[in-house]
Amino acid sequence: MTTVGETQAPGDGRRPVFAAERRRRIIELLRTNGAVSLRELADAVGSSEVTVRRDLRALEGEGLISRHHGGATLPGESSREPSHAQRAQVSAAEKGAIADLAASLVADGDAIVVGPGSTTQEFARRLTRHTELAVVTNSLLVAQELAGSPRIEVVLTGGTLRGSIHALVGSAAEHSLAGLRVRRAFVSGNGLTAERGLSTLNMQVAGMDRALAAAAEEVVVLADHTKIGVDTLVQTVALEQVGHLVTDTGAPGDVLDELGVRGVRLHVAHA
Repeated sequence: MTTVGETQAPGDGRRPVFAAERRRRIIELLRTNGAVSLRELADAVGSSEVTVRRDLRALEGEGLISRHHGGATLPGESSREPSHAQRAQVSAAEKGAIADLAASLVADGDAIVVGPGSTTQEFARRLTRHTELAVVTNSLLVAQELAGSPRIEVVLTGGTLRGSIHALVGSAAEHSLAGLRVRRAFVSGNGLTAERGLSTLNMQVAGMDRALAAAAEEVVVLADHTKIGVDTLVQTVALEQVGHLVTDTGAPGDVLDELGVRGVRLHVAHA
């Protein structure tokens, strides 16, 4: 028997969305974007998060998707590095709110390092209001965001271009940070757990993220809710090194509680 996932209010102008149609649309969204949050899936198919969560369980049972905290990917996608364009489409509103809150942790006169990522690019856009700032980055996109700000000194590392994330990696990039000491490192990644800390999908990216973290007195992780509680291939920054986490209200509370217990200062942004 065909089931209807949502009961529509009389006169709301929407037709009922059947489970099969809704689940087909979910798979299409995952194929297009690589990873999509629960909230975004619910908005896209016009159903509640409760209904979409039920859909995800069913699709996972059929081996069609992989669920994780706050969203889903296609099978095998958790080991494949998403492109910058794919990352930018996930949790866009939340990333903007995270960037706003993270920018409040920067003061005029600071020297900071900023890693690559769609969230750190949004963060860089907020830095243009500052003066007398020194920013070291391996991200071409972060550097581009700051290029028009004459009072911000931008230092771009050397290294080998990793096109999927528009960032410089490799031994030359890591060595360019040797002897550097700044106030804070603002980094992202593909997952953050209480057990392993920050992780990513590529060993070269992981090496560079570790070098960025080592150059700073304090590490600030910028991660939207789709990354909280997710453990990926390569550890980049151990949790003991993470001083702050800036995330959004969709992050799972149990994971945030554990991170807080382990000494991470939590900053939760409202999108």
